Amino acid sequence: MSAAPLNTATRRAEVQRDTKETKVRVALDLDGTGQSKLATGIGFFDHMLDQVARHGLIDLDIHAEGDLHIDGHHTVEDVGITLGMAVAQAIGDKRGITRYGHSYVPLDEALSRVVVDFSGRPGLVMDCEFTAGNIGDLDTQLVFEFFQGFVNHALVSLHIDNLKGRNAHHQAETIFKAFGRALRMALTPDPRSAGVIPSTKGSL
Repeated sequence: MSAAPLNTATRRAEVQRDTKETKVRVALDLDGTGQSKLATGIGFFDHMLDQVARHGLIDLDIHAEGDLHIDGHHTVEDVGITLGMAVAQAIGDKRGITRYGHSYVPLDEALSRVVVDFSGRPGLVMDCEFTAGNIGDLDTQLVFEFFQGFVNHALVSLHIDNLKGRNAHHQAETIFKAFGRALRMALTPDPRSAGVIPSTKGSL
């Protein structure tokens, strides 16, 4: 596992994480325009990651090789882990960020809410009862595993609630879109707190 040095002039990072089960590379620019290059081997998962990039205005380049002949578990979880590592690297000590972000996103009959806090403490609360076990080639149980991997390594508190939904595709898409928009809000520099770590403790 290796991490490229952070360019302090920009909020960019690149992380390569290799295990016996997967090889994952994530490169991102938190101040991008929402462009993405995605190749995880799981089509619907790529579609969801594209929502994060587009709605978070994060340029995202993810390539994953995993043991998909077994199932998608290791690939999805390890992409979440590596993405979390890259986000943590890109924001550094979090000076000047808004810190908190939230979003409600509807899609037809579905509605989801995502709230994030770049607290420095990992925590995930997710409430979603998917109406199908699979969406395309993605096992819906793995949505939780992706976000668990992310929060453990980005060190964020993340609350995800699917408030309404009958179609599993719509449920997932509202979650990932809201996640991207919540990230965008939390990571946006706060001009009134330039150079300030947004915590009374002085560190996050």
